[in-house]
Amino acid sequence: MNDYEMILENISTLSRDIIKLCADNGLKVSAAESCTGGMISAALTSVAGSSAVIELGICAYSNRIKREVLGVSEETLREHTEYSVRCAEEMARGATRLAGADLGVSTSGIAGPSGATDSDPVGTVYIGYADRDGSFAARYLFKDTPCGSRSVRDYIRALSTEKALGILKLKIENKYR
Repeated sequence: MNDYEMILENISTLSRDIIKLCADNGLKVSAAESCTGGMISAALTSVAGSSAVIELGICAYSNRIKREVLGVSEETLREHTEYSVRCAEEMARGATRLAGADLGVSTSGIAGPSGATDSDPVGTVYIGYADRDGSFAARYLFKDTPCGSRSVRDYIRALSTEKALGILKLKIENKYR
């Protein structure tokens, strides 16, 4: 099994664990995705029983959707850009609020091959989390390491999905176990 296949297997395992944890605790989940383009939602909804857990999955690729649907502030987009901790945090809060969910997760970043800046190279991803007690986001840098026949873009999107699901699972375990 190559690295990419191992990442996909881990995404599958994390998704099953999250659905079980949420179902056992009566929790609803929402996702707002930019650079992962629905991979988080797809992974979670691939699990049998996910309909009892998943409230909303939105691909918010444009800043207009981030602003108009998720409620990311114009100030955040202008002063911090869509590639920022602040944007990812507002996206997670917006998805949670919009869905009336207990938990929200978000991603925004640069999967490549273009879009990089000096401060945000390809592989820079911001992952947000929100629940009723608060929210946070963090910046991650995934190296653009080639992965077999997969593109760097596919690899970064998969790593971002894996990390976001890992954060979501850890938060659920820490809060509800």
